[in-house]
Amino acid sequence: MNNKAYEIDYLKLLANDYPSIQSVCTEIINLQAILNLPKGTEHFMSDLHGEYEAFLHVLKNASGVIKTKIDVLYQTTLTESERKLLATLIYYPEQKLYYLKQNNKLNDEWYALTLYRLVEICRVVSTKYTRSKVRKAMPQDFSYIIEELLHTRNAEQDKHDYYTQIINSIIEIGRADEFIVAIANLIKRLSVDHLHILGDIFDRGPRADIIMDELLKYHSIDFQWGNHDIEWIGAASGHSACIANVIRNSLRYNNFDVIEIGYGINTRTLANFALSTYADDDCKHFIPLDSNKHALTTNDARITAKMHKAIAVIQFKLEGQIIKNHPEYEMEDRLLLDKIDFSKKTISINGNSYPLTDCDLPTVNPDSPYTLTEDEERVVASLKRSFLHSEKLQQHIRFVLNNGGVYKIYNNNLLFHGCIPLDEKGNLDCVNFFGSEMKGKSYLDFIDNLVRKIYLSKSTVPESDFVWYLWCGKKSPLHGKDRLTTFERYFIKGKELFGEPKNHYYNFIENPDTCDMIFDEFGLDKSSAHIINGHVPVKTGKGESPIKAFGKLYVIDGGFSKPYQGTTGIAGYTLINNSTGFYITQHQPFTGVNDVIENDFDLYSSRTLVEQNIGRKKVRDTDIGEGIKHKIKILNELLENYKKGYINERVK
Repeated sequence: MNNKAYEIDYLKLLANDYPSIQSVCTEIINLQAILNLPKGTEHFMSDLHGEYEAFLHVLKNASGVIKTKIDVLYQTTLTESERKLLATLIYYPEQKLYYLKQNNKLNDEWYALTLYRLVEICRVVSTKYTRSKVRKAMPQDFSYIIEELLHTRNAEQDKHDYYTQIINSIIEIGRADEFIVAIANLIKRLSVDHLHILGDIFDRGPRADIIMDELLKYHSIDFQWGNHDIEWIGAASGHSACIANVIRNSLRYNNFDVIEIGYGINTRTLANFALSTYADDDCKHFIPLDSNKHALTTNDARITAKMHKAIAVIQFKLEGQIIKNHPEYEMEDRLLLDKIDFSKKTISINGNSYPLTDCDLPTVNPDSPYTLTEDEERVVASLKRSFLHSEKLQQHIRFVLNNGGVYKIYNNNLLFHGCIPLDEKGNLDCVNFFGSEMKGKSYLDFIDNLVRKIYLSKSTVPESDFVWYLWCGKKSPLHGKDRLTTFERYFIKGKELFGEPKNHYYNFIENPDTCDMIFDEFGLDKSSAHIINGHVPVKTGKGESPIKAFGKLYVIDGGFSKPYQGTTGIAGYTLINNSTGFYITQHQPFTGVNDVIENDFDLYSSRTLVEQNIGRKKVRDTDIGEGIKHKIKILNELLENYKKGYINERVK
């Protein structure tokens, strides 16, 4: 079939949606108009690490955007406490209404005023969208009523009574609560057009599964996989070393609820094995930590410590097997079990001998230290079955895979979690895996394809160990470090002697030329492109800025994870890109939902303009706009074919 015939066939298919000249013209006019709307607001967040309460609140308050709009709209007509109550009602409508009812704060007058105000706020946040898009976002039960209220102003003389009667009828028939919930959710939906999560949803914090449950419902989202995400992707694919790492991380930070309650992983075999094997061992170096990195002292913590030690030893054995099987990983320095002198309770590293804090390793055979015992084999097999058969975990990981990747180019911005591996001179570092030399974009594209292959095969393909390498390998763009010194942190006195050197990328991120080199590699326009990544906490409290290379690069790990908040001095960043420019929002620690409901507390977020656009950006300036322009071009071709009679109209 020649190209012309192919094009005609395609246009005939398109004609099913646009069967007449009039329908084509209407759509072209509509699309041309959309191109001139302000671009949608994008929010960028990273390193959530299971901190579901803080993250969900930031999601609900649109990183402070909703409260800002309330303040602008009602600065002179409502008190600060009234504006705070209105904000809380939008964030948590069901809970706040229940609280107000319990305290006898509700009456018809309150409902009427509140409904008027919520409609006005909704009108403000919907102005940059077409009516069609707003209509599609509306809850079905109230779509007609909301649309009428949004497009009829109470101040319009001819429709004042009409508008007022709608509000009064909602109250009279007892539907005010449901209407408030519906319009509050619509306000939240319209406040952010698209959300980017730049990696590390999992580990450390208590309930990554709750975050994922919420994101499954989010209207427009993409993910850039972080090293902790790839560890969970590997675990969900049934990779034993990744499973051991997931379990160990959860035990270390005492967030085992995500394993047992969130994902229904059965850990009984591990618990029985640990309690038997380490019955007389206090496992004091494996006591789990609280959010302030302090050791817990409960009886449950002592049981957890035994499980923690048991899975850590299993992990080191499994990882040792991988490293020995893959010399191309160049990770022989991580083979440490065979360096232990059990008689002296020391370990030899790089010709130096170090005392061990713990040498009670009954399952480690000095003659074959990386071989699992039969009981350890049973533990691994049991955990693997449970991970593979966790329906919710598999659903969450598929969602992350289907809506994410190693990197993304979006509106001339390059998004990734960790780094683009560079050598000591700042050039793209060349790697060689599976007989292929790769660097920069080709390396990241290779990883993206391989991870999907490994997951879909459930780790049965020969390349499966590479998913573990991406979690902790020295040239993994997701890990971004030469090594992960997990063993040293547990077992060696003077562990501060063992650092985790970062990839050379981090030595060059203040250099605009480095950014330009990366932009060229990925085909971006250097004049307006940005790199946006997370992974390394920004020490904001010590004066470090998330803005690098004179604004070409943003690092947005601000410490959502509580263990890192002492390092960052804040509790997370949101980078916001709207039609006027880029803003950095710093979040302070979240004190809990109850504080919001009862006291109208709102997590304090300070917003700073970091780059202002010359002129307001419109849809035509975005990737979505490029897609619309392409569609307009095709519709014009269809229009010409209708006019020339090559395709017949179907007019009833």
